[in-house]
Amino acid sequence: MSERGPFPAGTVDWSGENPGMYLKETEDGPFVTLISFFRVVASPHGRGEGVVLLEAPDAEQSTPQAMNICASNNEPLAHYLAENFFRHFGSFKDRPGLKGMEYKAVQNVSTTSDLPRTYIEDLHGDGLHIRLAWNDLSAPFMVDLAPEQSPTGAHEMFSLFCDCGRAQATLNGKPLPGRSFPRDFAGRKSTTAFLAFSETWLRV
Repeated sequence: MSERGPFPAGTVDWSGENPGMYLKETEDGPFVTLISFFRVVASPHGRGEGVVLLEAPDAEQSTPQAMNICASNNEPLAHYLAENFFRHFGSFKDRPGLKGMEYKAVQNVSTTSDLPRTYIEDLHGDGLHIRLAWNDLSAPFMVDLAPEQSPTGAHEMFSLFCDCGRAQATLNGKPLPGRSFPRDFAGRKSTTAFLAFSETWLRV
């Protein structure tokens, strides 16, 4: 519960799901694949699903040189999230790949799950098939980040998280590099791949 009471004042800028994969080859190495999936149920731009996928996070370019893309079924929503939220996320912040990414369309997004073992998102469209698989999941836990702790500095963020011990992303059948590693998050030991459900960004 928020310290400001059970019904904190503010404006809900968006609410939905926001699982991520921030993958490295070694624990002390750089991120080699950055992924932020979203399924939004309420926002100024309505509902929508999609993914920000950076297979070359430090390259300010997109196809055909690098598959740095945002694929979604609601492009105005995708721009809104990328410009106002994702660019503030610690692993995405100041990444050239985010500046150079191309926006693409998807026509179908489907979920397969047998939690707590596996959770899979499949996205199809615009010559793409992206499969995101989160495996070996932890028990769920709640996170409540005050504005001074949240990435934007202007929102309180509530969400239900599950840590992911093993993550895999494929693009048109090709595995993308990197794996999940331990990290500190919200005052606890966590991982760099995770599920985030019921995620709500409250502007206060």
